[in-house]
Amino acid sequence: MMKMKVVAAIDVGSSKVCTLIGQADDSKETINIIGASSVPSLGVRKGQIVDIEEAAESIIKSVEAAERMAGYSLNRVSITVGGGHISSQNSHGVVAVAEPEKEVTPEDIDRVIDAAKAISIPSSREILHVIPISYTVDSQDGVANPVGMSGIRLEVKTHIISGSSTAIKNLTKCVSQTGAEIGGIVFSGVTSAQAVLNVTEKELGVILVDIGGGTTSVIVLIEGSPCYTTVLPIGAKNITNDLAIGLRLSLEGAEKLKISLSKTEKKESEQDNIELVNLGIYEETKTVSRKTIIEGIIKPRLNEIFTMVSEEIAKNGFAGLTPSGVVLTGGGALTVGTVEICRRCLSLPVRIGIPENVTGLVDDILDPAYSSAIGLLFYSLKEKLYSKTVNVSSFSKVAGKIPMKGAIEKISSFIKSFLP
Repeated sequence: MMKMKVVAAIDVGSSKVCTLIGQADDSKETINIIGASSVPSLGVRKGQIVDIEEAAESIIKSVEAAERMAGYSLNRVSITVGGGHISSQNSHGVVAVAEPEKEVTPEDIDRVIDAAKAISIPSSREILHVIPISYTVDSQDGVANPVGMSGIRLEVKTHIISGSSTAIKNLTKCVSQTGAEIGGIVFSGVTSAQAVLNVTEKELGVILVDIGGGTTSVIVLIEGSPCYTTVLPIGAKNITNDLAIGLRLSLEGAEKLKISLSKTEKKESEQDNIELVNLGIYEETKTVSRKTIIEGIIKPRLNEIFTMVSEEIAKNGFAGLTPSGVVLTGGGALTVGTVEICRRCLSLPVRIGIPENVTGLVDDILDPAYSSAIGLLFYSLKEKLYSKTVNVSSFSKVAGKIPMKGAIEKISSFIKSFLP
């Protein structure tokens, strides 16, 4: 009999609130999605809560829909946090090994990380993550895991990510209204990196650019660890706004047009003109020029976003240190022209990062827009932030035989049959 762990993730973004529920066995290599829900996020602007009541309502709606699909009532969830209030710095910690005649122990690791954490930050901010970059034991630097090594002096370089206490408190207040305990609060860029980057990219050096609705998160990873993080106050919604203003469309119509252009990018268009009524857009403007939209509205905004990314990378000394190039993810990554403009602005290889190692109800979520939520499931699994544990004898075998497309009801019924 296998023990299945259930993990739940809530990703509160500027454009959508996504809730995912997943199951995994002890191997933790893949996660089976058994519940998924995405609803428009109200009361959220540029990654931060601006209306508690509206945001809480959106979160509750998303959680309840995912619970109905999975057949579980969640008692613990993990959440992502993002927005322009996120910042980072690198810190250094030093301690003497407690037993110098013996070996470095996990307790020594905890003490040296605590020493690195003892930095001066304003009372209005709180530390979200202290991520070790590398250790030094006596004069040997570049140590990945010093446990068991002999030495007298232990040092660590860490990457510290912090956020606004008020923004985090407002987010937790909204999520708490679901009735579930909050197991972990994780920066959305960290979870996106978990979902879409491979080991080789992280070791050689890579830039992750997560283009959300209201913000763009940038993380630089070198030798397997993050060493720079920032959040830019610009995202895919800016492109939607540009289309709405430039073409005199509603925001809903502009969003539909943007998504349609993304889906038809690789197809050869027989005509340059696009009939908006064919896209379900019924507005005063009837016909638009595809070339004018892409070259005159979308690409200039993308150029602005990636120029800002390039300037941040160069200003902080990471230019030329990321041979693996750039991985784009987030809902905005699929916007027409992103790869081309990013490659031109940063002069690096570029690919779109799509989440991997998930099975089950994945028809709609194997998409860059869900990278952060899927990464949060893996983070929760790694940190043992389980919502509950279920004994299942043959779930994996049977689930693998069920056709996923259009079979949500069947899967939900199947899962419910194992519940007490």
